[in-house]
Amino acid sequence: MTTTKAGKRAQAKVEYDAFLAVCPSRQLLDRISDKWVVLILCALGGDASGQSGTSHAPKAMRYSELARLLAGVSQKMLTQTLRALERDGLLTRTVTPTVPVTVTYELTDLGLSLHHVTRGLRQWAQSHMDQVLSSREEHDAGAS
Repeated sequence: MTTTKAGKRAQAKVEYDAFLAVCPSRQLLDRISDKWVVLILCALGGDASGQSGTSHAPKAMRYSELARLLAGVSQKMLTQTLRALERDGLLTRTVTPTVPVTVTYELTDLGLSLHHVTRGLRQWAQSHMDQVLSSREEHDAGAS
């Protein structure tokens, strides 16, 4: 039996429902909602300046640059996250045979499309942090 393109699209919508526990898109959401993923995508997307309204062109970065930029990330977590993003097709890893070997990471087109979403998430978090902290203080004072 052949299926029309519309039928295949309808079937895909049924198959990829993140509200279902077995849906692979739930695993993807779990991955991309990780703070290190968001920060890596923002860094490679050129948003590492820290200025919330400013964005620059995407750029390739070395592992050591990412490690310095991402304050608090362990070597193990950074390595695992970069490998997972490469596996998912969100970034590419390029090894240049120099002494020592140079390894750079760069967003793919797919990664760049996700970066546009994560940039907004990071900017929102930075620009609304005062309100969140104020709400936390009010909540905690009322709970006492």
